[in-house]
Amino acid sequence: MTQQTLNRLRELKLSGMAEALERQQEQPGTYEALAFTERLSLLVEQEQSVRQQRQHERLIRQAKFKLNATVQEIDYQHPRNIERSRIARLAQRDWLDRRQNLLITGPCGSGKTYLGCALGHNACQQGFSVRYYRTSRLLLALTQSKADGTYHKLLTQLAKVHLLILDDWGLAPLKVGQRNDLMEIMDDRYGQASTVLISQLPTDQWYAQIGDNTLADAILDRLMHNAHRLQLKGESMRKKLGTLTEDEHLS
Repeated sequence: MTQQTLNRLRELKLSGMAEALERQQEQPGTYEALAFTERLSLLVEQEQSVRQQRQHERLIRQAKFKLNATVQEIDYQHPRNIERSRIARLAQRDWLDRRQNLLITGPCGSGKTYLGCALGHNACQQGFSVRYYRTSRLLLALTQSKADGTYHKLLTQLAKVHLLILDDWGLAPLKVGQRNDLMEIMDDRYGQASTVLISQLPTDQWYAQIGDNTLADAILDRLMHNAHRLQLKGESMRKKLGTLTEDEHLS
């Protein structure tokens, strides 16, 4: 009878409950004194835990992070103008629930990409959908989508992501079409979802990189007015650590 029940649970894709039931059968002394409803509650809790773990793993895969980074592994030993208390606050979901943004700036090698990926990974663990892009590759994808007729589909997908991370922002001046694409993205996301921008340039130089005063005002107003800011300082951590490459650690 127990084996039939286990088979049926797995057929119903309730593998968490099946695992918990097997555990109860293997350790009868631990569970036999519990009431039926208590044992059933343990089965349901295990099923919920397994489903949440699968969801988190799926969200992390879909995010396509550049680095396998976590908040717990952020390095605070090197002086980079990072306060543990600020990261702890950002690790909470309040700014994501409020659809606020985050701007991470600092010199090359100071750990901007690692921080962005770590906070994105943390958001996945809290059930938020996340997508990481290098800005140049997103702009290329948007250009290609216009050619193959999937432009509006891509815009809709980007608008639905809870947290969009754009890395290497401002490395090159924007073309006319690229400005309009970014305006579409930021307008769709304004007040609806959070965006992280990662850049070597200080924010006061972003206007020049966008290249059009009117569109720059419109884009940056939607990004900056409700944004948290992390301004990293100091020497490149890659130089200090000596052996790490950009893809191995920090950008």
